[in-house]
Parts: sequence; structure tokens; C-alpha cells
Amino acid sequence: MPTDPNVYGVLYTPDVTAAPPKALDELLTPDIAFVRVQWVDYTNIVRFRILSAPYFRTLLSDPAKTRPGVGLSKVVFGIVGISLAPGFGPTGEYLYVPDMRSWRVCTYAPGHATVMGWFQEKTPASPTAGLEVPLCPRTMLARLVKEAQDRAGVSFLIGVESEFILLKETTPEPVFGCSGDWSTAVKFRTGSAEAAVLEETARCLVDARIELQMYHAEAAPGQYEVVTGPLGPLEAADAVVFTRETIYNIAHKHGFKATFSPRLHNDNCGNGAHTHISVHGGNNTPRPADASCAPSLTPTERSFVQGVLTHLPAICALTLPNAASYARMADGIWSGGTYACWGTYNREVPVRLCGPTGAHHFEVKCVDGTATPHLAFAALVAAGLRGIVDGAVLSTSDCPKAVYAMSTAERTAVGLENAVKLPQTIREARASLGADNVMKSALGEEFVETYLSVNELMETFMTGKDDKETANKLIEYF
Repeated sequence: MPTDPNVYGVLYTPDVTAAPPKALDELLTPDIAFVRVQWVDYTNIVRFRILSAPYFRTLLSDPAKTRPGVGLSKVVFGIVGISLAPGFGPTGEYLYVPDMRSWRVCTYAPGHATVMGWFQEKTPASPTAGLEVPLCPRTMLARLVKEAQDRAGVSFLIGVESEFILLKETTPEPVFGCSGDWSTAVKFRTGSAEAAVLEETARCLVDARIELQMYHAEAAPGQYEVVTGPLGPLEAADAVVFTRETIYNIAHKHGFKATFSPRLHNDNCGNGAHTHISVHGGNNTPRPADASCAPSLTPTERSFVQGVLTHLPAICALTLPNAASYARMADGIWSGGTYACWGTYNREVPVRLCGPTGAHHFEVKCVDGTATPHLAFAALVAAGLRGIVDGAVLSTSDCPKAVYAMSTAERTAVGLENAVKLPQTIREARASLGADNVMKSALGEEFVETYLSVNELMETFMTGKDDKETANKLIEYF
């Protein structure tokens, strides 16, 4: 029994000292024949170029003399299907420079490894300009993480629950895997193809040095969840990409189609990518003004939550980026509800407080698998950081039940008499982001303008002539 029985679970603390990347010879072992130089675009499509191992070695052989990288058209951020968002054309190239700290062996694809990177300008626009590309999702997230440490002495850890559904067939109608419900043993019968997919996925993640906490059956037919441990925001986003690719590929190997589509059942649970984020460090000088709202939270945590709640309507454009995302975020189905609020172990709020006092973290439920992880995490870090820097006072108390089921008196008691509704459509979310000057400043106005343009085009692209065609597109792309 611990000294304090109120402390439970695993206690994580961030390591803000970045480990140097391993030497190329240590990573590029003889069994690696190919390297996937990989990125994720604004529509959450994973893309890569496959380089032979000898060429990759040559490319990185003398970084002191030449920048290693792959040339990519500047349409990389503006392409949806075969269409281009306004402002993109056939001219210009970026250099995509490998970040060797992101190196992982693709255990689901023998002989392959993968590495993420940084988009850079091939040549500076002027003698005083740098090489960084503000539109690069990884660059943006890394910048915000550094800003949090420099301005507020704050660091973050992020872990993700990846929910997905295994489909036996996709057309003309989806045919789901095992129909057992939440955490049921029936979805893991020995010898079943579904059990084989999950176990092989788990082994691959462990072999790739991603902390696998658990996997289990979720409530909808064919639905499962894989939970991975917390990392720094950039590392966590990279790990989510690798986790999803592992699930997709192992499912395909066993004859299934894995889909992270937000909601395939009108009468059952949807797929989320619940994002657990903890806040470490900061100026925790007591502020009585908001202590009564959440006495177990530190002042820094309270300001972080207020920052996220204040900008949550805008954040949704990045965390719920698809028209279909909003079919999952409904009241009464344990998906986080439709009001900007927080509550302890309350699954009907979008920001759920978890963990014991002194080791709290927040589960943000309004995130799904159609979101580009680096952009979703950047939005949460940016909003929370603004709250911390401003010393934002938490204006609402712990929400004890679903807001939609509260009386007027109950809402008033927790400061939700004027409760803010979250966007009900992707168009409303885009409008919220476009009108939020704080988020535009934090993420970059050029990025926000570009993202909104691409997202609008994506909505058009993903809309079929009827509901069936739209659903098939979701399954195909996500």
C-alpha cells in the first residue's frame, strides 16, 4: 500500500532534454532495404516516398556539406484528391529534411523503416530569411512546444486512445467484424482473425518502441481500441501516425479493412481519438479567485483548461475536421457532448479530468481519427499555453453531469448559465477558427488561411451523391 492511497496508476514526468539522434549506421541495419520518408498532410492523409537504403545512406552521408532531403512540390499542403486549393499551383518546391529522432522500423512491413521530417525552403527568400516553413505541421508543433517552455516553463505529455472498426467488406454495404460489445471476451476468441489482428498490432507497436498500455474491445460491432502511452507532443503525434499505419497494414494483411471513420453506426458508438494531455511545471502561485472551481488542480492546470475551453469552438476545426466528425459529437452518447465545459471522470464533457491529485491529466474527447495529429495537438497546446501565459482564471466548476440534462439552477451553480455550444458542423467550426484572432496569431495567419481553404475543399471532396457514397469515401480515406 502506498503512503498515500489516493495516488494510483503510473506517474509520468516529461523529459524536456532531447536525446541526440542515433548514428545512421546504428539505425540503418543490414535488414533495412527501404526507408519511407513520410509526412501527413492537412487532410490527415499519410504520404511517403520510398528510398532505397543505399541511396538514403548516401543522402545523409555528409550533412556538414549538404542538406539531406527530398524535393516535394509546394502543392503538398494544398492538394485534395486531384484538386488544388486556391493559392496553389505548379511552381515551387520544398525540401523535406529527415528528422532522425523520428526513425522507426516498420515492423508491419519487413525490410522497411520510416522517418518523419521538416519541410524547409530550398533557398531562403532573402538573405535574412530562414529555411523554416510555417505551414509545416511538425515545425508548428515543435515551435509551440519550445514556446511553452521558454515563456512559461511548461511542458506537456500526450497519450492517445485510437478507436477503429474492422470491416470484412466495404461495398456495397460495410460488413463488420465480431459484433460483441464493450470489453467483451467474445471479440478475442482464440484463433479468430480479429484476435490475430490485435495481437500482431500490439507486438508490432512494442517492437517499434511505442509504449502499448492496453488494447480491448469497444462497444460497436467490429470496434476495438489501442491505448498508447504519453510522450512529448511532437513525439506523440509521430507515434499516432505510426500506430494508425500499423493498424491499417496488419488489418489488411488479415483480410480486413480498418477504419477510423468517426461514426458508421447511427445506433452505436463512433470512433474517437481521445487525447490525454498533462501539464507540467509553470508558475503555480495560488490564485484564490479560481481555486474554488477546481481545488485539486494547480493554478497552471486551471489556466490551461480555461485556455482550451475558451478556444474550443475554433480548436474543433482542427480536431474534428470532417463533416462526419459531428455525427459522433452528440449529447447522451458518452462522446463528450456539445458544450464547452469540463468535469471529473465525466464522459459527457469534452474535457474530462482524470487521475489523482498531483498527477492529473485531461482527456480531450472532441478529437477523432480524421484529424492530422500534429495539427490537433498544436491547437490544444496553443490554446492552453495562451491561458497559462495570460493567467486565465477558470470560470466554470467541475461539471457533475451532462449539461443538456441540467436544470437552469444546476447550470448556474457551476458557472454554465451561459454555456457555450460547440460547433455542430464543420462549417461552423471553420467560422469559429477564422474568427478567433488568438488562435490565428498562435498558429500563424498564413497557416489558418491555408488550412481553412484546404478543409473547405476537403468537405466538398468527401461529400458523395448520397449517404452511402459519403460513407464509402470515409472508409476509403480513413
